[in-house]
Amino acid sequence: MNFEDDKLHDECGVAGIFLKTSDTKAGNSEKKTYSGMNAATMVYYALYSLQHRGQESAGIAVSNGDEIKLHKGMGLAAEVFKPEDLSELKGSIAIGHVRYATSGSKGPENAQPMLVGSKLGSVALAHNGQLINYEQLREMLEETGSTFNSTSDTEVIVKLIAKSYKKGLEKALTDTIQMIKGSFSLCVMTENCLIGARDPNGIRPLCLGKLENGWMLASESCAIDAVNGTFMRDINPGEIVIINNDGVLSFEFGERTSKRSCIFEYIYFARPDSVIDQIGVQEARIRMGAVLAAESGVPADVVIGVPDSGIGAAMGYSRATGIPFAMGIVKNKYIGRSFIAPSQKERENMVFVKLNAMKSDVNGKRVVVIDDSIVRGTTSRRLVQILRRAGAREVHFRISSPPVKFPCYFGIDTPSRAELISSTHDVEAICKEIGADSLAFISTDGMLEALKSCNPQQYGYCKGCFTGEYPIPVPGELNGKSFR
Repeated sequence: MNFEDDKLHDECGVAGIFLKTSDTKAGNSEKKTYSGMNAATMVYYALYSLQHRGQESAGIAVSNGDEIKLHKGMGLAAEVFKPEDLSELKGSIAIGHVRYATSGSKGPENAQPMLVGSKLGSVALAHNGQLINYEQLREMLEETGSTFNSTSDTEVIVKLIAKSYKKGLEKALTDTIQMIKGSFSLCVMTENCLIGARDPNGIRPLCLGKLENGWMLASESCAIDAVNGTFMRDINPGEIVIINNDGVLSFEFGERTSKRSCIFEYIYFARPDSVIDQIGVQEARIRMGAVLAAESGVPADVVIGVPDSGIGAAMGYSRATGIPFAMGIVKNKYIGRSFIAPSQKERENMVFVKLNAMKSDVNGKRVVVIDDSIVRGTTSRRLVQILRRAGAREVHFRISSPPVKFPCYFGIDTPSRAELISSTHDVEAICKEIGADSLAFISTDGMLEALKSCNPQQYGYCKGCFTGEYPIPVPGELNGKSFR
């Protein structure tokens, strides 16, 4: 187990670009032209900004109006795409995907986007989320002659769309979306249009941006900023948007349900400069830190945050208490997924390479250290050792999320319940296990109050990993399995 294994992982990030085209006469044929940057290059920059959402594979599909080309592979976006690859992906419409693979599902066959062709045209799809009725849908498709090249639920979605394509794109989309159950933010493309869809509960994020010569969809607003676009709004839960040369067509599918967006986007997953459902991520983390201070303040000399997602909450804790904020911990940003750690002991000690303490900030001091969560407890224990080795007199751990006690079934890769330390230990036992002088988690009510203070109009969150109560009934046979 290494530092990254002791964190929760969001499994995907998606992006889509539509650039307006114009028809110009070229001899006796018509030729579609567009101005500005290639759509695939713009999607590449978007994926770069969404790399935190998945580091196992990356892919881009692009349409030139006549056909869809696809390039994908294992690794970071910068490893998968070279300049010559992007130069081959010419077109005005593109979608892209970055993926974090769960154990047992790593491999190029599960990389996205996924592309299916038919007599009526091709459909490519990128998906963030997880279906809970994947096995039933796959079995139904197999019984009617479909074959599968992957173990991903995304292939089920794209084949359902292709199967109904003869009814027209809009009907194929609504029929498919009404069949799938779980969490999903989708970027779909045909030769001539870009489509976005978000599940009725809005569990996973998706937003719309305006470009100088077109439109954009992305998991987070930071991706829109990365291509100099303008963030317009979030895609609403249960909304489909179809983008073509005429603009953006929006409609809702099915019955409106209660919003239950993933609360961990604010705690950990999203980049601090993103805005999700009209709440700034960094502001949410700062408010959570302030609530932590009110609920579980302790006399101390310095407050530090575990990079990167613990820093906002540490700033909020510092402001609320008046205790000085310091860097405290330095993160080595150059350890990639391919860092070699051959033995189990070396894997466990990898946190010592990943993180180190600033002795000048903590030596001889009472330290409050803020982290976003405790999953297995391995990283927290190593952090306490690092701080004590640097001379910290006291180490008080504060966590800006409630105890994670239950697995997620909606697109987060969580360990089994037995591996979640908060599922098998109370707070006192965890404190002893990690070797801290004190430990406290934010309360569920406090966390919700922090978000409400950011935007009173936004409410409704999925809190299943804390409470075991999920927005959608979870079939018992899932047993924590993931199909991403």
